[in-house]
Amino acid sequence: MPSFELLPGAAESPVLLHVPHSSRAIPEDVRAGIVLDDAGLERELDHITDAHTARIAERAAALAGLRPWRFVNRLSRLVVDPERFPDEREEMLAVGMGAVYTRTTHKGELRPADTDPEPLLDRYFRPYAAAMTQAVAGRLAATGRAVIIDVHSYPAQPLPYELHGSGPRPPVCLGTDAFHTPPELTEAARKAFAGCGETGLDSPFAGTYVPLEFYGTDVRVGALMVEIRRDTYMTEPGGPAGPGLDRLATALATLVDAV
Repeated sequence: MPSFELLPGAAESPVLLHVPHSSRAIPEDVRAGIVLDDAGLERELDHITDAHTARIAERAAALAGLRPWRFVNRLSRLVVDPERFPDEREEMLAVGMGAVYTRTTHKGELRPADTDPEPLLDRYFRPYAAAMTQAVAGRLAATGRAVIIDVHSYPAQPLPYELHGSGPRPPVCLGTDAFHTPPELTEAARKAFAGCGETGLDSPFAGTYVPLEFYGTDVRVGALMVEIRRDTYMTEPGGPAGPGLDRLATALATLVDAV
């Protein structure tokens, strides 16, 4: 199966909706390296997957006045997590959740601790990063700027793996970057999601994704992470979506149109 997909939007749109954690799919040969039994793996996928976020982005794209582009990960983050740093800069290495996870959300064993990450990085992480870099470069070439909106979700109650789980958990958390998130982008998001409940900044999750080629150097690339608390639109953990999904998709479309 393809590990990611770029879904075209309007040629003149600078917006790229990035959906990295919505899939539960794991190739069989990758599954063989995971030590959980089938029931345990399904439970872990319930907790770790940003369920239905691809649907939220798809619905928002259809509602937006100018259709944004979408970059969607078609594999589970248990294969590789494309948003992690692939080296020692990644703080989640402390809990076994670098680009290739070795521990679960509840700090159990997912893969042996001595697993060599390089085969998975070569096969999945680096091609994903290269394609995302190309997608952003395409928006820059076409429109002179790019705006990455990272679409995520998170559980209502903190999971043991979270490094910063003791802070506020608002219905919508906006993750920002000092270089790539201008104040007007944050304010546009606050206004767009005002009807979805309280909006907070950088808690429980902070930062946003920018391909390393542009990270901290190209001000034409704007970025914002939208973290949606799961109980606002679905049954936790891993259950069906509810009526909140359409409300959130409408808000996301409003943000797309604003930027």
